[in-house]
Amino acid sequence: MPARNIKPWLWLAAAIFILDQISKWIVLGAMQPGDSRYVAPFFNWVLTFNSGAAFSFLSDAGGWQRWFFTVLALGVSAWIVTLLRRHTSEFRLSLALTLVLGGALGNVIDRIRFGAVVDFIQWHVAGYYWPAFNVADSAITIGAILLVWDQFATKPTSGKVVKSG
Repeated sequence: MPARNIKPWLWLAAAIFILDQISKWIVLGAMQPGDSRYVAPFFNWVLTFNSGAAFSFLSDAGGWQRWFFTVLALGVSAWIVTLLRRHTSEFRLSLALTLVLGGALGNVIDRIRFGAVVDFIQWHVAGYYWPAFNVADSAITIGAILLVWDQFATKPTSGKVVKSG
């Protein structure tokens, strides 16, 4: 069996990681924690630090969560790389895994550097505000949606078309 080339996927993960880090670098240079800048009636730039996970889950847990989420993200990233090696020819699955990989590593760097993830994008409507997020979070979310889609998509196996899921 020929070796599968995961380099294009790793390059894409690196591009997502770099885009995430550059966007955070720009925001950190332009804003102070707690600042909010109006962009549109539904969108603000804000600067917050989330020491927890999605939606600030465990953000007030006392500090242990920093290393827990760092180790978890690194473990998941290693697992994703092994999955990519096996599934490089499956575009949607590889794209999903790559988005999650690039986003996870972007947030790991924040946890190591700052003890929390830098968030700066805030959507809102009619007085309801979505929790702030960043480029890495967006990549992880899109990747997760693609993973779910991939699980329900029709896939050919052994010459037959089978509905997975």
